[in-house]
Amino acid sequence: VGDWGRNGHFQQKAVAEQMDNLMYWLDGEFILSTGDNFYPDGVASVNDPYLQSSYEDIYSGPHLFEPWYLVLGNHDYRGNVQAQIDYSRVSQRWNMPARYYSKRMQLNDSNDTLLLIFLDTSPFEDKYQTEVQYHPVRSQNSQQQLDWFEQQLKGADDRWIIVIGHHPMYSSGKRYGKTDSVRRKLEPLMEKYQVNAYFAGHEHDLQHNQPQGTTVHHFISGAGSAVRHVKPREFTQFAKATAGVTAVSLRQNSMLIQMVSAEGQVLYNKDIAHPVKK
Repeated sequence: VGDWGRNGHFQQKAVAEQMDNLMYWLDGEFILSTGDNFYPDGVASVNDPYLQSSYEDIYSGPHLFEPWYLVLGNHDYRGNVQAQIDYSRVSQRWNMPARYYSKRMQLNDSNDTLLLIFLDTSPFEDKYQTEVQYHPVRSQNSQQQLDWFEQQLKGADDRWIIVIGHHPMYSSGKRYGKTDSVRRKLEPLMEKYQVNAYFAGHEHDLQHNQPQGTTVHHFISGAGSAVRHVKPREFTQFAKATAGVTAVSLRQNSMLIQMVSAEGQVLYNKDIAHPVKK
């Protein structure tokens, strides 16, 4: 789920209820956030009431108390980023140990593993280097993060590698044609090291984009509250401006993607076979 933190407004509550249903029916093990966790200006501290009213009170269903792993979005950078990191020590389910980090998990049906890599993509967005509202981004060393990212990928022998960030590299929505700066920095490494999928938010909709000649599947799940218009493009496999979430079911040889609306309708499903690595 992404782009959700709106104090329950728009369709955030309805999406949260559907998430609880999905976690029950799919026996979900954890929840991923693709960023923009709090609108419009992040949070001020670990005691900010918004953490209660926009997170704890909204995602209160009995099946939503599995671990959450989160990344930062641009709106989170308008507030106190460190407070979201520090909240990991306050909440048992909130996990954001650093601005970027990784997590390795074992697959249930085999001895194989899944590597999740969580990126802080705001420093890769060129325009944030000059926009006043994003001045905290400028203190981040993007090359240092890229070096870390490559080291994570270079040493990985995991069955599946999934990367999570806020900014998409391809979009069929509002930012079509405006994702070059992030794509230029991240896509070469993902293609080189055969990442299986990249999940982003930022666009307030649900998308699956698969550009010709690429191997990484690009998903956008940023429909956690408000939504925006989308339009099919040359790389669009699916795009819909409907509030909802994406459910991912991993097995040794396949990854099932289901994009589900706030009303519980499966809008799109894609069963991706594990590729034969080069």
